[in-house]
Amino acid sequence: MNNKVTSTIDPDELAKFTAMAADWWNPNGQFKPLHKFNPVRLAYIRDKLCAQFDRDRLADKPLKGLRLLDIGCGGGLLSEPMARLGAVVVGADAAEANIKTAALHAAQEGLAIDYRAVTAEQLVDQGERFDAILNMEVIEHVAEPQAFMSACSALMKPDAIMFLATLNRTLKAYALAIIGAEYVLRWLPRGTHEWDKFITPRELEAMAETAGLTLYTSTGVSFNPLTDKWRQSGDMSVNYMSVARKTA
Repeated sequence: MNNKVTSTIDPDELAKFTAMAADWWNPNGQFKPLHKFNPVRLAYIRDKLCAQFDRDRLADKPLKGLRLLDIGCGGGLLSEPMARLGAVVVGADAAEANIKTAALHAAQEGLAIDYRAVTAEQLVDQGERFDAILNMEVIEHVAEPQAFMSACSALMKPDAIMFLATLNRTLKAYALAIIGAEYVLRWLPRGTHEWDKFITPRELEAMAETAGLTLYTSTGVSFNPLTDKWRQSGDMSVNYMSVARKTA
């Protein structure tokens, strides 16, 4: 298989997140929804990684020794907890401003994380390989989702797994994730998401298969306004997370 692919970076999306870079670690800022979302996705990632690699999820550092890529890492909201759990983390983002923010915060926290302003395609060209990849809330922002999925697949070792989180292309997702979150509640800046870039679970599964991956489990993620918390649910009509295993 030819692993060399063209760039999947969308210049407009890159500019959008570069402009917000300084606000990543403000829990009440533009990334407040991700701060609220973090506990449920961190628990999901930890538990699935421990199951895949036969680790004790209650151990102090259950991910010790696992080499993990956080692609589209932003300011490092996932990279830092993964490092604290013992993983050897590479955080990659095409926006240099994001990487500078992430590296500065990690240094302040005393965490050794290998942050790089690179694309998935560049990592493929460098011959990098990982035990696990976090591909969270990224694929709906790239120019060529299938090419991006294939580049990520090329970065996976045999038996590696990749976590994917994205938004379903439904009217409910349009109402809640765009009209509600961006215009009514103003949780996110207007224009953060584009509905036509949302990906259905069936489309995600097909992309994974084309890239030599098997998408073997998925869960919906729902927000409860009464508790002000996110939780895993059977409802995949808006936000959902999936895990794919390397098969080729």
